[in-house]
Amino acid sequence: MQTGYKQFCPVAMAAEVLCTRWTMVLLRELIAGSTRFNDLRRGVPRMSPALLSQRLKELEAAGVIERIGTFGGRSGHEYRLTEAGRDLQSVVETIGIWGQRWVDAELSLDNLDPSLLMWDMRRSLNTNPLPKRRSVIEFLYTDLPAAQKYWWLIVEPARDVDLCSVDPGFEIDLYISTKLRPMTSIWMGLSTVEAEQKSRNLVLDGDRELAKKMQTWLGLSPFASEQKRV
Repeated sequence: MQTGYKQFCPVAMAAEVLCTRWTMVLLRELIAGSTRFNDLRRGVPRMSPALLSQRLKELEAAGVIERIGTFGGRSGHEYRLTEAGRDLQSVVETIGIWGQRWVDAELSLDNLDPSLLMWDMRRSLNTNPLPKRRSVIEFLYTDLPAAQKYWWLIVEPARDVDLCSVDPGFEIDLYISTKLRPMTSIWMGLSTVEAEQKSRNLVLDGDRELAKKMQTWLGLSPFASEQKRV
């Protein structure tokens, strides 16, 4: 069976590379800074490892990414955007802006995923307002099954924010109790911490300063500032 559009038009030719299933979402993760296979999997948790491996090979063959060995004693390899790959950043961002503006928010909030939400929050969390010490923030999603209820963000000075789905054993500074939909709505910029607290959809307990500054330190979607037009 023939594949592809068989057109010389640059749009058609680019679509043959970029518009296969999961490819744009995978590019989003690469542009956001994920380079290792396991980190990419966490950014696309519903993509099978076999398909992820296939798409990475296709992007490498197209010259969008390159696979390089890791250094410093770490085994394996990383996937890095080439110049052609980095040139796609504005394309991916424009698609995201369009989706934020024009896709019905109710449709977006039908696609809830705690793993992806927490991974995105970890990646974009603003550490500047947080204390210059270790801060541990526990999220309890009351509407999820036991295996997905609890998540922990661990913030330490001069280190990457860590995300755990198993109790890390540290003292908790702030407890956050909510449901997945309102938390996703906050992260997407469709609601706010204050609004969800007033609606009793979000309960904060613990360090008062951490609770007070949650809207500031909580990493929002890079498209959260875009206003809905539907």
